[in-house]
Amino acid sequence: MIVGIVAEKSASEARVAASPSSVQQLQKLGYQVQVQAGAGNRSYFSDEMYRAAGATLVSSGDAVWSSSDIVLKVNPPTLEESRHLRSSSCLISFLWPSRNVEMIEELKSHRVSSIAMDCIPRISRAQKMDALSSMTNIAGYRAIIEAANAYSGFFSGQITAAGKVPPAKIMVIGAGVAGLAAIGAARGLGAIVRAFDTRSAAKEQVQSMGAEFLELDYQEDGDGAGGYAKEMSPAFIAAEMALFAQQAKECDIIVTTAIIPNKPAPQLITAEMVRSMKPGSVIVDMAAEQGGNCELTEPSAIVEKHGVKIIGFTDLASRMASRSSSMYANNLANLLTVLTPAKDGVIQFDLEDDIVRGSLVTHQGTLRWPLPKIQTSVQPSPATTAPTDSKRLQTERESKRSAQLRPIYTAVGAFAVLLLLGLIGMVANERLITQLSVFVLSCFLGWQVVWSVTPALHTPLMSVTNAISGIIVVGAMLQIQQPWYSLSSILAAVAVLIATVNIAGGFLVTSRMLKMFHKGGT
Repeated sequence: MIVGIVAEKSASEARVAASPSSVQQLQKLGYQVQVQAGAGNRSYFSDEMYRAAGATLVSSGDAVWSSSDIVLKVNPPTLEESRHLRSSSCLISFLWPSRNVEMIEELKSHRVSSIAMDCIPRISRAQKMDALSSMTNIAGYRAIIEAANAYSGFFSGQITAAGKVPPAKIMVIGAGVAGLAAIGAARGLGAIVRAFDTRSAAKEQVQSMGAEFLELDYQEDGDGAGGYAKEMSPAFIAAEMALFAQQAKECDIIVTTAIIPNKPAPQLITAEMVRSMKPGSVIVDMAAEQGGNCELTEPSAIVEKHGVKIIGFTDLASRMASRSSSMYANNLANLLTVLTPAKDGVIQFDLEDDIVRGSLVTHQGTLRWPLPKIQTSVQPSPATTAPTDSKRLQTERESKRSAQLRPIYTAVGAFAVLLLLGLIGMVANERLITQLSVFVLSCFLGWQVVWSVTPALHTPLMSVTNAISGIIVVGAMLQIQQPWYSLSSILAAVAVLIATVNIAGGFLVTSRMLKMFHKGGT
């Protein structure tokens, strides 16, 4: 089969659906590849680079459309382009079927099989084909670059002879792929970053990147299907709008990424909030293509309202065309690897495959989108049946009783230990008592050092345990005496060996952990 790569007609679209590297991948799958001349120029992929990779250059775009068995594209085709497709051919691109109903009907009437890259299911096996994540990751990074270009101050704080400059304060609304990319870029430039998301799972992700997670007193989880946020209740929306109004007065830059699939973007930044922002502030509205999260956003433009620059670019990923084209081309090549299991250059539509079934829009003259909802039994299985009220109350009573008895058990245990030590002190010599005191203090110190630290920080704790092990080595060496076969000497030698192994392992683990924070580290 022949795979065709066409040039994008939109003046604002600089991406292309194949890179020279992905052309070689497609050839390994058994496909012939033809590329429209000049298709990769705006992504800095010359015709010579495609020719060197083994592709055939075709001068006319219409010829590529009509002679290809599979056409790879970035944006949805126009009606005119879709009419050039051969019957029973295949189109793979972003399609947005809910927005382009007429174009989808045209593909269906021509019996074209079409796969929407925006409908790739967000499952573990499909991560390497998830073009939405690839593009939004780039767009989130680019949003911060655009904000830095429009902002009139520093991102990081400065202390100079001319005075002190505070760091920029940035709020990111939505901590999905785009939001996290924006947080990482802003933190890398030294800004103070705050983030908000309706999904409870986003809190740890935001905090792990060094940003402050903004929380509401109102309890409601916004986790929706496919990793997106769901639409929230009116009471929750009122609470978050009050939070945004407060943050708008403090923040220098606001980046909004809130999108609900197949619905207009929710308006989160009102004109009044814009008016309350400091002059020279910036808003980057990444949801501009779906109406915008800011009331004053104008898609594909920068406008200045009340002294605030509002950026509504809809081509953020395209502004980094070389990198985004390479990543998108890899997503397409990985998808075709799944669609070509025999690597014989023949595409296969396995409708039992979750990836194919979830992204196939039209096939053999039928519309297969959207997928019907899976019907599940309303009766829970016995293994997952919720506990009865009586069992729950019994469990709560037992937990409360255990909590009440725990101090008593602790006091009894401490008294027993003190009693035992007192009895030993009555019969032991002065040297044994001294060593026993050191042993008890060492145990207490170890307990305070280890058990008082969050488990997630136990690896950095290696440096402390190495120090303790060093003390053990020194103490044990002092106990090694003649004759060497005495019990104290043997125990001391064993202590030296074990502590030395612990020190060596601790340094090794700490070294590997520190390499993770260096670029190029393993």
